[in-house]
Amino acid sequence: MKYQKLGKTDLEVSVVAFGGWGIGGGIVWPDMALAAKDVASLLDEAKDLGINYIDTAPVYGTSVSEKLLGEALKGRRDDFILQTKCSLNWRGDGGNYHYSRDGVTVNNDTSARAVKQDVEDSLLRLKTDYIDSLVVHYVCKTWPVEETMGALQELIKEGKIRAVVLSNSQPADLEEYSKYGHVAAVQEFFSLLSPFHGYDYFDACTKYGTTFQVYGSLEEGFLTRPDFVDKEFPAGDVRGKLPWIHEPIKGAIHNLFDEVLTPLTEKYNCSYANLIQAWTLKQYPNLSLLTGFRRAETMRDTVKCFDIDLSDEDAKLMLEKAAPAQVPVLDK
Repeated sequence: MKYQKLGKTDLEVSVVAFGGWGIGGGIVWPDMALAAKDVASLLDEAKDLGINYIDTAPVYGTSVSEKLLGEALKGRRDDFILQTKCSLNWRGDGGNYHYSRDGVTVNNDTSARAVKQDVEDSLLRLKTDYIDSLVVHYVCKTWPVEETMGALQELIKEGKIRAVVLSNSQPADLEEYSKYGHVAAVQEFFSLLSPFHGYDYFDACTKYGTTFQVYGSLEEGFLTRPDFVDKEFPAGDVRGKLPWIHEPIKGAIHNLFDEVLTPLTEKYNCSYANLIQAWTLKQYPNLSLLTGFRRAETMRDTVKCFDIDLSDEDAKLMLEKAAPAQVPVLDK
């Protein structure tokens, strides 16, 4: 495993981060239900592989992901860097409508009051007295950044959180938040099929010493094997809402596999996922690879991406051949 500092903090995190969205289940991830013992086994595997960075959120399964991790972390909380989020909640006490799912209405609220309550709620579900890094899940313009960041800085002083991260944001948001304190990382979508947001963000991350944390590099499985593109998903499943299942993009992805990805997996003797992850890591030096894990074998395969020395020529070829399938704006 490789490690890096999270932004300018003293948090030493594994480059591969454990994504906890999928373990939340619900209508978004309906194909696999995990119990606390299953998540505990995943954390056993993570520790063995050197993965110490865990990401979750209150809304992942409407508290399920946080609660499962809270149980699984008993007795070993300090072995991991724990990251969760604020701003999205279903308390019904204010905020802007964000979505309705799993029987609740979720609002986005970045007011100081809401941010502080989000942290208290997460501390209870995670069964811990501190959160290493707290992510503003969706940057919101309704409340002043000074108010939001002021609350976050107070939480740092109180020892309840140690670092601030932004998600679903823009470079201008990083600039504005950085006026009131250090933003250790931005957590943003970035993949071979939708790389533009990341490319727009890298300069700002360099300027502010901010880690760029990727989510969606494997596009929820669509870049893990050719036949995945032809799968059908039940209503509500996040994978059934992505553009990759529709023509002409679907055909372009098949061409990408046939013409480039399959030959390169043979050349580098690796899985499709490893090839994509190696390409992703090559795009920016201070990059965190957030990957969702529900199976131990996926975790074991992921860490093999560090063994691939992808050439500049092959990385360029992958990007060029992906162009017909690329989508400039993608909000998951």
